[in-house]
Amino acid sequence: MTKDRKETEPNNGNVSEETVLQPEQARAEFKARLQAAIAVRAEKWEAFRAQQAEKFSVARSELAEKLETAKAERAEKKEAARADAAQVSLRGRTARKMVEVANHLPVLGHMSQNGELQARRNEREKEWKCPEGYTLERIEREHFPMERLQPAGYAEAVSERYVVLQLHGGGYYNRLHNTYREAAVWYSECGGGMDVLSIDYRTAPEDPYPAALEDAVEAYRWLLEQDYLPEHIVLAGDSAGGGLALALTLYLKDHNLPGPGGIVTMSAWTDLTKSGDSYQDNFEIDPIFGGSRDTLVYKEGYYAEHDPSTPYISPINGDFRSFPPMLMQVGEREMLLDDTLQVAVLAEAAGVSIKKHVYPGMFHIFQMGFHLFPEAEEAWKEVAEFLHALRNQEI
Repeated sequence: MTKDRKETEPNNGNVSEETVLQPEQARAEFKARLQAAIAVRAEKWEAFRAQQAEKFSVARSELAEKLETAKAERAEKKEAARADAAQVSLRGRTARKMVEVANHLPVLGHMSQNGELQARRNEREKEWKCPEGYTLERIEREHFPMERLQPAGYAEAVSERYVVLQLHGGGYYNRLHNTYREAAVWYSECGGGMDVLSIDYRTAPEDPYPAALEDAVEAYRWLLEQDYLPEHIVLAGDSAGGGLALALTLYLKDHNLPGPGGIVTMSAWTDLTKSGDSYQDNFEIDPIFGGSRDTLVYKEGYYAEHDPSTPYISPINGDFRSFPPMLMQVGEREMLLDDTLQVAVLAEAAGVSIKKHVYPGMFHIFQMGFHLFPEAEEAWKEVAEFLHALRNQEI
């Protein structure tokens, strides 16, 4: 018996003939997909290029702006340097640079800025020799010593003599040292042979406020007891000593005691709250205290638990009415610049006869350079003119 056979064509994996693509159609679809992918990639590339071009344009603009700023800053520095050269002597600029270097050395600079170096120097200081033509009398009080420098062989009675009460600087931390003994001689010479009483008042941290003020008051009272007339007493102080001179005058006025005949301040520290703009504006350019907050300016041990805005601590907050004539000197590059400028404005508004002098390019207590550079000599000449005017009742 025979079977009928049904012949069939192979279907290549049961895929119907209709689903099998022709080679031309497959190539066409692949080409379309490829072109679409290329178009997407081209679009992304163009977007990336546009983004990079924008970033480059912004960067180039910022760079151009920075270059212009740098150029302007260089021009400003050159102009400042030219102005500095025109106003500050070569020796003055050299002294300023030496002070800056000395106060920014890796170790010693730090010790100098916070007062430690001067304290160590004081311990090893040689005994000061009184210059010929002067006598030096050491006076011991209960809490502190004093030194009275007098021209030898004077004939006037004490009541006829003028005296400078020198209140030294040092941030209320450092004691009297030989630089101030030299300054006493300069004050005496500038005053035409005035006596000078320098006091080694108590300092922080062992003796905080009000110890320094109490000692200054005691020294002033001692002068009155020696028959010096109050109008013949001139208070003179640098840095903290300048602030102390103003605080002493406030105290005398508040306690109905006769005030001094005049005041001289050099780089006076009058604002221990450090509110003046110069504490920020001159922070980088102050050769002594600049660039660091670990300095005498930022120590808080003097006022300890007391409010630093108290006028006896920060006399910038005091009442300057009825103050005597004042000479206030300060360096242009000091962080403490505003301490003098603001007091000068307040004192003048209170009717005080005041001469304020900002020395271009100068630094804190530059006057202690004495004869080493012209600006220091000019400052002492100005002190001499002021003291002469006081003695002759011209102010």
